[in-house]
Amino acid sequence: MNRTGRVLLVLALVAVVGMAFRVSWNALRDVARAIGADTTAAWLYPFVVDGLMALALVAALVLTGDARTFALRVLASYTLASLVLNYVHGLVPDLHSQSIGWSRLAEGDWTNWALVLLATSLPVGSIYFGSDLVAKVLHHRPSVDPTGPESAQTDANRLMAEQGEPVVVKPAPAEEVDSSPVAVVEAIGTRPQLAVAAEATRPRRATGRVPVAARSTRTVRTDVELLAEARALTESWPVEKLTGEGIRKALRTSPAKARIVREALKAERERDTAAATAG
Repeated sequence: MNRTGRVLLVLALVAVVGMAFRVSWNALRDVARAIGADTTAAWLYPFVVDGLMALALVAALVLTGDARTFALRVLASYTLASLVLNYVHGLVPDLHSQSIGWSRLAEGDWTNWALVLLATSLPVGSIYFGSDLVAKVLHHRPSVDPTGPESAQTDANRLMAEQGEPVVVKPAPAEEVDSSPVAVVEAIGTRPQLAVAAEATRPRRATGRVPVAARSTRTVRTDVELLAEARALTESWPVEKLTGEGIRKALRTSPAKARIVREALKAERERDTAAATAG
């Protein structure tokens, strides 16, 4: 729904609620007069009952979990109480008089006592429940999803740090990697030495000794081991699925090594296909 439609929907809702409140206001005012409220108190009484219903509705839209359930229960309770008092107002013609003073809400004593107790307890309940709902809304903090999406580079750096592998800030572009089998094998053989050399020449800041509990328990896999593990994992994969991201997630390795393994696997697939065709 576009913005104009939403605005019109909200305005229509406000209009309907306003008219419904006006109808209910007449009944609740007369009930308040019947239980002994003066003119000012009777005029404010509908705001106490129906106003708390609006407050509970807003709180239910903001809160979550048990707090939202509590707000919905308050809303349901005060809606039911307002319905009962409106129903009583329709059954007792004496309540419709403009000059009504203290009067009975029902013919039976027990019924009258129960209705008077309900009508007189609603303002006190509004103070308690209204204060509690406002406090819950003010102290509410939206929950943060711990599994939210992370950037690809952040995720790759975190995995490489856990595996004890050197973090490559700017990996070589994919187009610079030679896809021939000989070049891939040579790259696998020379990659660890290049990474170690780059790591050794880069100045490092002294951070102190890493505690034993904080050290990674995962062993560093060589490129040959990564390639062997990739063969076993991707044996049933089609060629289209052999992507750098898929291999990186399967092996839990760095993007740079995943690309090298990908090229090696594709070269092996092409060699096997050529041999099968020739045979």
